[in-house]
Amino acid sequence: MTDVVTGDAVVLDVSAAAFPSRMAARLIDMVVQLIVLAVGLWVTFKANGIVSVDATLAILTVALVLVIVGYPTIFETLSRGKTLGKMALGLRVVSDDGSAVRFRQALIRALAGIFEIWSVVLAPVALITSMISEKGKRLGDMFAGTYVIQERVPQRRNLPPEFAVVPPPLAGWATQLELSGMSDRDAEAAGSYLRRFYDLQPGARNALGLQIAANVAAHVSPPPPPGTPPTAFLATVLAVRRYREYARLASQPGVFAPGNQQPAEGGAGPASQPGDQRPGGFAPPA
Repeated sequence: MTDVVTGDAVVLDVSAAAFPSRMAARLIDMVVQLIVLAVGLWVTFKANGIVSVDATLAILTVALVLVIVGYPTIFETLSRGKTLGKMALGLRVVSDDGSAVRFRQALIRALAGIFEIWSVVLAPVALITSMISEKGKRLGDMFAGTYVIQERVPQRRNLPPEFAVVPPPLAGWATQLELSGMSDRDAEAAGSYLRRFYDLQPGARNALGLQIAANVAAHVSPPPPPGTPPTAFLATVLAVRRYREYARLASQPGVFAPGNQQPAEGGAGPASQPGDQRPGGFAPPA
């Protein structure tokens, strides 16, 4: 997978972290927190003869708050969404819009963690929500508007150049595209298909292209012009989607402008030249 880092130090085009990796990162963090807490308790009890009982209780309370709430809040705020466990597993917490996690969000996640991670009663609830959520969200993520992504992933090849452009016949239609109903799963399926296009047998390639194009077409509007090949349709949808996402992250108007030069994996890219016989130019190879 190609890693694209925004100005907020957030990697785009990555998937939500898998449940096992999130659990492993959480266990690492809990071990670190328990070690720090044990050291704090040892120091407190060693000094028990010097300070009063009330002072000892106050120190213990402060230590618990710092370890359970302060540790994840401080780490995730300063490191843009990472704790020691997440660093070890290549994970990062991001906002739902893909931007870097903010202090308020990190604090909400940490406060919710008191009940759903450290509480025996509510821990099963956190496990269930993490397993059934499409993005693996626990309760703290739902309250904070965040989720955990997997940054450390195998390298994925780029789209073939002919599938990273908008064909001239679809340039006008592309400016009118409404993509709000299109899910990340549909976009990933379309991108995977275009990347593997030349590896598929013609029969399977055509059938799979029609199936994926039909799934995507059900969630975008208006419909493509009659006779649009699946490859041209999918390439256009993905190009417009990438361009608008980058325009939004760059605080630029999110209006698609065909012909704007963009990286193959990061933007719409230039339209194919008239007479081009590549798949993007409405002439799919055999």
